[in-house]
Amino acid sequence: MVIFTVTGQHAAVNNGQFDNYSWMPNGSLLLRKAPPTTKGQSSMETLLETLPNVGETVPIGTCPKERFNEPAPKRMIKKFQAELSSLSEEITTRNVQLEMPYSYLDPAQIENSIAI
Repeated sequence: MVIFTVTGQHAAVNNGQFDNYSWMPNGSLLLRKAPPTTKGQSSMETLLETLPNVGETVPIGTCPKERFNEPAPKRMIKKFQAELSSLSEEITTRNVQLEMPYSYLDPAQIENSIAI
């Protein structure tokens, strides 16, 4: 229940925001530098230095760092990833037939945390 709430449910409710906020200047929540304080003092270079890097989040089920050495958790992670992959394939197949595809609950589109 907790995993679904912070991943799948959150994605279903919030991923529509991506349509507007995928262009980072529309609503950056993470800045690498302080925003400008004086009008006319920014340049394209300072803007790009301030905005976050592309790909700072990872899809659900992705473990950028290996956190477990034991076989049991590794098997569980592999099983979870396989189930997510299967669900993603089903959703992709179903969406091909839809006039307006619904991809907000596609595991490939859900982040590993509630960060947007």
